Amino acid sequence: MKNFILIGAAGYIAPRHMKAIKDTGNNLIAALDPNDSVGIIDSYFPEAAFFTEFERFDRHIEKLKRAGTKIDYVSICSPNYLHDAHIRFGLRHGADVICEKPIVLNPWNIQALEEIEGASSNSVYNILQLRLHESVIALKKKVEEAPKDRIFDIDLTYLTSRGNWYYTSWKGDMQKSGGIATNIGVHFFDMLMWIFGDVQKSEVHVHNHDRAAGYLELDRARVKWFLSINYDVIPQHIKDSGARTYRSIMIEDQEFEFSGGFTELHTKSYEDIIEGGGFRISEAQKAIEIVSRIRESEQNMNSENAHAMVASPFTSHPFKK
Repeated sequence: MKNFILIGAAGYIAPRHMKAIKDTGNNLIAALDPNDSVGIIDSYFPEAAFFTEFERFDRHIEKLKRAGTKIDYVSICSPNYLHDAHIRFGLRHGADVICEKPIVLNPWNIQALEEIEGASSNSVYNILQLRLHESVIALKKKVEEAPKDRIFDIDLTYLTSRGNWYYTSWKGDMQKSGGIATNIGVHFFDMLMWIFGDVQKSEVHVHNHDRAAGYLELDRARVKWFLSINYDVIPQHIKDSGARTYRSIMIEDQEFEFSGGFTELHTKSYEDIIEGGGFRISEAQKAIEIVSRIRESEQNMNSENAHAMVASPFTSHPFKK
């Protein structure tokens, strides 16, 4: 049984990490979050110590270590801009680190972390769970078996509507989240590059508080992509069903179906890491580079490569950062 501590316990993704720790037969001994709405911990580890102040949390971890309790892993589900500091915290305490996406916001942070990791005896792992999805693995195999000169045309649409709270949270702050393309899109960009190869060309057609869109030329694919948190852009038939999320990846005019099988991917990720696998810092480099590039690129809504939804109605928001 391995001992885990968790940084970031009140957000959307933290329960998946708690479940993964539980499902792999390990123990969560302490958690930190400035927000105390963390009753979900009772469903997994009611005996875990909990802190809302970093200083007290840090002191508790030191006391555990002096008492002979080994911290094997630090799991990080904190806001994106804090990942770098929290990874360093984990390494300083002699633990391996498992960090949610995006592992950092900027490519140069990856290089610095690799140097710190190299000077320690521990490792840092990134959650890239789509690479463990059975349908994604099957697609990668299909592409590898296709003629080497075949270029696939892909249309990626991911609409996951958010309420007004989003704009006043850290997620609505570009400096803290990296914006929509980083916070929502980084997993999809990583998945596409893992399957279709490196980026040869990138265009950004729109990137603001509620949507981002662009075009990528990969080694073996041409990708038009559109991401949004605005409910207004969701297709009417999806709204009529009562859903607030729409996900579609069209490959050569055929729908790539991977809507199922998501609930266990964090557990699969933890199993892979504990068994000696896992995705190391360098695995995230290319995805972090492209989302950083997207943030810095000029926008051109009139490109012939634009996704069809780039022209969808635009609504400003009074709470946008």
